[in-house]
Amino acid sequence: MQRQFEGLLLGSIELFCLAAELESFTAAAAAASVNPAAVSRSVAALEKRLGVQLFVRTTRQIRLTDAGKRYFEQCRLALGHLADAEREATGQQTTPAGVLRISMPTPYAHYRVLPLLAEFREQYPGVTVETHLSNRNIDFADEGFDLAIRGRAPPDSSLIARKLEDSELVVVASPAYLRGAHELKTPDDLINHECIQFELPSSGRNIPWQFNQDGSCVEIATRGGYGSSGDVLAGVTLARHGAGVFQTYRFVVEKDLADGTLNELLPRYGGCSRPFILLYPHGRHLSSRVRSFVDFLMERLGA
Repeated sequence: MQRQFEGLLLGSIELFCLAAELESFTAAAAAASVNPAAVSRSVAALEKRLGVQLFVRTTRQIRLTDAGKRYFEQCRLALGHLADAEREATGQQTTPAGVLRISMPTPYAHYRVLPLLAEFREQYPGVTVETHLSNRNIDFADEGFDLAIRGRAPPDSSLIARKLEDSELVVVASPAYLRGAHELKTPDDLINHECIQFELPSSGRNIPWQFNQDGSCVEIATRGGYGSSGDVLAGVTLARHGAGVFQTYRFVVEKDLADGTLNELLPRYGGCSRPFILLYPHGRHLSSRVRSFVDFLMERLGA
């Protein structure tokens, strides 16, 4: 293998990442036990090597440029891999440690995964967990994620997909909305109702609602004057405050149904569900922190 990096480059990258994380050359210098000038020289050397500006500097603060943000994510990922390799080589890899980055949809994060993280870190205190809440598809390599949870498995052979659970769907509305609403006995009656819409980020289209008819789940397009994208919980909040009817996951509205804030509608046509899938890249040497978190989630949530 031909050498591509100078001997001091790795140290410069570490100082750059410290400065990016702490948003300060002075703080990075203190963390690394060097003087601020050394951090400044290291960053300047990287910028000269790359031919791009990594930081915007003012008298009071520094912030990453767009190029700096991309370089930082890749460097942080690479440094994490190097740390994993060192732990594995020295026999320390059996103890999970390092940063674990996971992307997941908002409702599943709030109602399923985030409540479990304290228990996970109690078992593995050496692991730092960074969560990214979004419904959009992410690029594992470019964005430096270890894991993702999505509603469907992408057609990507480079990813391992493991089902966590099938989450039941339920149609709900508030008592205030229902007092002045038309009769609602079958899904066909939804045409006379204000159906709160949620836009799928992958297609930009409103997600169809699912109903059990004659033992099969069928999709029905609905319409209404309220729409949201990015966060399913927006539709739940609208429904709680009398905006209309909404279909969501039962685990999101269990407490609302129990205390009467929301009423379940069309129960005869219920029972349909959508899956939640745990995704992570194929890897012969899966880090212990990723392996431990996968095992933990499968034990707590796995179907």
